[in-house]
Amino acid sequence: MTDPNTPGAVPSSQYPTAPPPAYGAPVQPTVPGKTLGIVAFILSFFMQVIALILGIVALVQSKKAGNKNGFALAAIIISSVLLVIGIIIAIVIFAVFVPAAAEEYLRLCAEYGSGVHDIGGATVTLQCN
Repeated sequence: MTDPNTPGAVPSSQYPTAPPPAYGAPVQPTVPGKTLGIVAFILSFFMQVIALILGIVALVQSKKAGNKNGFALAAIIISSVLLVIGIIIAIVIFAVFVPAAAEEYLRLCAEYGSGVHDIGGATVTLQCN
């Protein structure tokens, strides 16, 4: 113990001692972007655009910290592939159904002509040129 009257001496009661080390699981250092990468991975199956953005952000955060982020990379790949597949399906559906609808409209115009008609129990207004 130091003498409290010594210049520069600090009484030991002012500074508490450090708590004893906790036993159990070691504390893991946090990886920046890891949680965001997991969220992006889960969302990549349902909301591809949001998952793609979150995955890129998570990957950039991890790279800046010098870590790898497999979930973010997987989210980017999965959401990109599913986004492209969704666009292709939308184009195919549009290419198939729009001409079919136009053809049906032309058939109804040829059969009924312009005006308001009751077709199949529904009131339909046709304006044919």
